[in-house]
Order: sequence, then structure tokens, then C-alpha cells
Amino acid sequence: MNSVNQNLDQTLDTGAETAPVVEVFRTEEDADLLPRKQYCVFRAGRERFCFAVLDVEEVVEWPNVTAVPLAPPFLMGIFNLRGLIIPVIDIGLTESRRPDLSPKHVVVACLRGQDGGNDLRLGVAADEVFGAVTTTEPLLLEEAPRDVPYCCGMLRDAGRLALAVDLKRLTENFPVPVI
Repeated sequence: MNSVNQNLDQTLDTGAETAPVVEVFRTEEDADLLPRKQYCVFRAGRERFCFAVLDVEEVVEWPNVTAVPLAPPFLMGIFNLRGLIIPVIDIGLTESRRPDLSPKHVVVACLRGQDGGNDLRLGVAADEVFGAVTTTEPLLLEEAPRDVPYCCGMLRDAGRLALAVDLKRLTENFPVPVI
């Protein structure tokens, strides 16, 4: 039995009301036991964003996007992905995308339908895709900007921050018609 457990047992046996304070230091072995999460990190406009990898179906090179007449400014258009019509939204529109530069990729994400309902697939225009990041660190919730309503936290990646996007909130803030 290690010394921490012995001290705790002694405290409990003596009837003391408070347990001793035990400092916990994270070691590499402890880090291996923490749950790992993966995020797909990309840039849209001047800002970095990320989706949970489980929400991302795939990343495609910029396809032939068909404009939709009378669409809101954030809806860049639609494209055909193996028989599925995918709307493409531009979240970089609010993050100062240069109008003379076209996006290079589309991150296709899927919001799973509740109780067996239909899944909603949505493409997000991306200027650059950095790839998947695996981390044991939790999202920084307190530091998430309040003026970005679809952000659910921030991911620290190689000394830089990325806004973690909540797909459900994204569809509420950028409503696209069901096609």
C-alpha cells in the first residue's frame, strides 16, 4: 500500500473530519490514461477552426460549386458529392476572408439525425486544412469568444488557438434549406 493510501486510511480511522490534501502531478503515464479526442483543424479567412473528427465525414478539394439564386451571403452554393447535394457555407465571411481569394477545400461535416432521423450534411469552405490533432487536453471553455455563437470552446494546437465549432449551433446560425 502506498503512503498516500496509508495516510488516507489513518485519517479515516482516526475519525478526522477532513482528508489530507494530496497534490496530483500529471506524468506521462497519467497522460496515457486520459481520454484522447481528435479534431480536424482548418483555416477560414484569418481564423483557425476545428470540428471534432467524429463530425467530419471528409475533406475534398474545392469542387464545382453551383450558386443558388437569392441565397443568403454565407451560402456559397451547392455541390454534388457522390449523389448527395451538399450546401457550402462560408464561415470565413465573418472572419475577413479576402474576396479575391477562393477557398481551396470543403470540410464536409454531418449532423446526425435524432432518433433515426435524417442526417444533415454541410460543407464548410476552408482556405487551408492543417489535418487532425489528437489531444488529451480539454477545450478551453472560458476563453471561447462570446461574439462567435457557434463556438463551443477553443483548442490549443502547437501554441496557436482554434475555435471549436459546434455543428448544431453552426446550423442554427447559418440556416441552410434542406435540399
